[in-house]
Amino acid sequence: MEKSKSSGGRKTSKLLWEKIKQSSQVLKNQVYALYFASRDKRTPWYAKALAILVVAYTVSPIDLVPDFIPVVGYLDDLILIPAGVALTLKLIPPEVMAEAVERAQKAEAVGGTSKWIGILIIVMVWIIGLGILALIVVELVKMFRNH
Repeated sequence: MEKSKSSGGRKTSKLLWEKIKQSSQVLKNQVYALYFASRDKRTPWYAKALAILVVAYTVSPIDLVPDFIPVVGYLDDLILIPAGVALTLKLIPPEVMAEAVERAQKAEAVGGTSKWIGILIIVMVWIIGLGILALIVVELVKMFRNH
């Protein structure tokens, strides 16, 4: 009797793990497709901006809540990324998203490109962020010099 309970628990655990891995792969594919959709001219600017933020956050090693904080550290990844993907998918025209999914699947079949695209996006976001920060600092310095 004990043995059947134990094997049943392992079976359930294994099924749950497989479901998590499947969901993770679907989410990864959607994020990759969002990258392609963000580059399409037919995508509205606000959807592009959100798509870039979602993709950058997904591939960035920097989280809003660090992963080393128990439970909460992973909750941001489990909630923010899927929510961001879901919202962005609603903002992108269906025909654009269908083409983006197709492009992502083709690129994934070739292999290796997703890593470099992610790195490129992170670098671009950091460069833009640092540029904006530099402009703010310059303006603050000008403002304090005038007073």
